[in-house]
Amino acid sequence: MTSDTRTITGSDTEHRTSTLPPSGDRWDVIIIGGGAAGLSAALILARARRRVLVLDGGQPRNRFAPHMHGVLSRDGYSPIDLVNDGYHEVRAADGVIRNTRVVETRAVDDGFDVVTDSGAVESARRLIVATGARDVLPDIPGLVEQWGRGVVACPYCDGYEATGRAIGVLLGSAGGVHKAHMILPYSPNLTVFTALAGPLSADDRRLLEHRGVRLEDRAVSRVVVDGDTLTGLALEDDTVVPLDVVFAEPALVPLDDPLRQLGAQRVDSPMGQWAEVDAFGRTSVAGVWAVGNAANPGALVPIAMGSGATAALTVNGELIAEEVAAASAALAEERKG
Repeated sequence: MTSDTRTITGSDTEHRTSTLPPSGDRWDVIIIGGGAAGLSAALILARARRRVLVLDGGQPRNRFAPHMHGVLSRDGYSPIDLVNDGYHEVRAADGVIRNTRVVETRAVDDGFDVVTDSGAVESARRLIVATGARDVLPDIPGLVEQWGRGVVACPYCDGYEATGRAIGVLLGSAGGVHKAHMILPYSPNLTVFTALAGPLSADDRRLLEHRGVRLEDRAVSRVVVDGDTLTGLALEDDTVVPLDVVFAEPALVPLDDPLRQLGAQRVDSPMGQWAEVDAFGRTSVAGVWAVGNAANPGALVPIAMGSGATAALTVNGELIAEEVAAASAALAEERKG
């Protein structure tokens, strides 16, 4: 991907005087990743008076997009502004956010150690992994430079804005034909480029053509632009297909090193192997949760936010149960004395 100059504001040294009680050197919860999922979890837990540390590398998956869509009350809002808002809200509730990259996670007695790229080691009772995923685009000149603007991936996120326009679908696999059918309600002016996917089945071809979709089997050689605006795709014979927007099918790769290092189980999905989680985000490793795109390749922003909140409620419930059990045991010992 190209470098991106849009940054998340807020110094990693920004702080306020905490009203939380001291708890040694250990956090209740460390959250790895400060996107929509991680910050949602952090906000719930911080407001529950938990000692929460967010370790954020500052590169949310959707940072290339100028706007989010389908997010209630924030439709059209900048994803970077959403994260900046989240930073302020978490810090206002005494949560701590540090802009650093995690390089190692390891299980220790009664919790977890997390090592950052500076060599610092932080310890916590519970761990939430919200590291997200990254998109790997086909190696076509100009595609990366248009990513998030003229080249997009998600019909739910960007389909409505393409209504009535000339749309191209750059298939990456035969299974991606479903995306073409998803996009048809937005515009009848639809061209599907098949070369990267290989031969489509006769049934797929007939059905797409029956619905008015143009099929282009020649390979795409480059993205055509006018200034900074996408205007089409050039083919291997230099023919240019005029387009206003291209829906690509990038490979989605989970950024799940923290989970792999802990030995979390993975499961097969239509988009590859992903962390195995239950309905609350629990992984196969006791005390570790995975949320957002780290656990669900189909997690749009509102889904990611909901998964973070769900995990936070469950984590807090476990911590309360643990504390009640410890208090009960202490009370029983007092009575014995």
